[in-house]
Amino acid sequence: MKQIDKDVLKDAARRLLFDMSEEEYDTLLQEFDVLTKQMETIGKIPGLESYEPMTFPFDCHTSYLREDVPEEPLTPEEALRNAGSVSEGQIKLPKVVG
Repeated sequence: MKQIDKDVLKDAARRLLFDMSEEEYDTLLQEFDVLTKQMETIGKIPGLESYEPMTFPFDCHTSYLREDVPEEPLTPEEALRNAGSVSEGQIKLPKVVG
C-alpha cells in the first residue's frame, strides 16, 4: 500500500481545490496512521480472502414496491398545467448561475 505522508495529503488537497493549515495536516496524518493500523489488523484475520466484499452490511428485501402497470403518458398540456411559468412548451425556471 502507498505510504501516506504530508506531501501525499497536500497533493490530494490541491487536487480537490482546498488547503489546510499545517496543524490540520498533522491531525489528518495521525488519523491516517490509525486507519492504516486498523486496516492492517483486519488484513491479518485468517481466511478473510474467502469472503465476498460487502457494500452494505444488511440484507434488504424490497417488497413494498407497486407492480409496474403501463398507462398512457400525460400530454404536454397536462404535464405543464400546474407549472408556474411556461415558455415554448417547457417549464421556465429562474436563472441560478450568473
